[in-house]
Amino acid sequence: MARATAPSSPPRIAPRKSRSGAGHDATAILYALAQPVIAVDDLRIIRYVNQQAESFFDSSAAHLIGNGLYELLPPDCPLFAMVDQVLSGRHSMAQDGILIDTPRTGRQTVSAQVTASGTHADAAVILLHQRSLTSKIDNQLTHRHAARSVTAMAAMLAHEVKNPLSGIRGAAQLLEENATESDRVLTRLICDEADRIVALVNRMEVFSDKRPLERRAVNIHAVLEHVRKIAQNGFGRHIRFTERYDPSLPEVMGNRDQLIQVFLNLLKNAAEAAPENGGEVVLSTAYQHGARLALPDSDRRVHLPLVVSVQDNGGGIPEDLRPHLFDPFVTTKINGTGLGLALVAKIIGDHGGVIEFDSLPRRTVFRVSLPMHADFDQPFDPTRE
Repeated sequence: MARATAPSSPPRIAPRKSRSGAGHDATAILYALAQPVIAVDDLRIIRYVNQQAESFFDSSAAHLIGNGLYELLPPDCPLFAMVDQVLSGRHSMAQDGILIDTPRTGRQTVSAQVTASGTHADAAVILLHQRSLTSKIDNQLTHRHAARSVTAMAAMLAHEVKNPLSGIRGAAQLLEENATESDRVLTRLICDEADRIVALVNRMEVFSDKRPLERRAVNIHAVLEHVRKIAQNGFGRHIRFTERYDPSLPEVMGNRDQLIQVFLNLLKNAAEAAPENGGEVVLSTAYQHGARLALPDSDRRVHLPLVVSVQDNGGGIPEDLRPHLFDPFVTTKINGTGLGLALVAKIIGDHGGVIEFDSLPRRTVFRVSLPMHADFDQPFDPTRE
């Protein structure tokens, strides 16, 4: 099908003078929006896209403008019916839960609003709300709430449990001195179980550490290399590790030791989930546009463009555990405590980052989005991506 000729430049909306006399360029405002915006004419030819639409469709404005909408989206996409109704006379249409699955966009669920534009409704403007951005913010808050719950529990257990356990263990040791051989088995069991509970409480005390997080520029690839070497020489001997790194990635603003703890935990989980024969773990890094989130105990917002992924080819996460995976004491391991991912979520939250996951049989991916160091070296600029 012949392609319509692209206009020499995106259409611009005439600026309107404010009371102060300053002009507002509506096209520049649309370009700065955090949601993808697409304008199509009555032939469904794309006439305008903003920066987020370029990112969403993984293509430049020069390539997108002049193409038909049908070249970007599958023919059964509900957006076509929405555009048709708006161009037929309806002022606007909105729909939630639209699945867009193309090679350029990947599999994404969005909410869409289509509004008429132009004096004779001869154009339509499509505004997409990426659910992934909202979900990241919601997940970040959920994980922080879970971490706060563990923090309160750790403080209580340290005082209310460890002290009585010390007395129980001491009494068992005294009884052991005059006990028969068969009774010593029981006193030893009491001591061992008391030690196990104390070790669990000690692990939980990490959550109650309220000291300020020391952050500096960290080379995330150096962290991942360090973690991979530990894995290959220990719990991941049977695993094939694949690295897909973006060498141009800037430095992360973080705490090196805590980031090692995060990715060592994720790598260990991935290695244990992978099959004994043919097990593979893929480590990858990428730069992408992300939501700006507020840092804990700060009035600053940061962009989270640095994404680290840990992927395994195991059986996947059970459906019933997925909504609570980062809650404390939730685990699929027979002897697991369920504190590993809760601690990971706390550390990532302390960094002002986000952790999320997708899970299918033979493909489970944990993604960690982190701020870059450059965002902390200059004043916050809301227009800069």
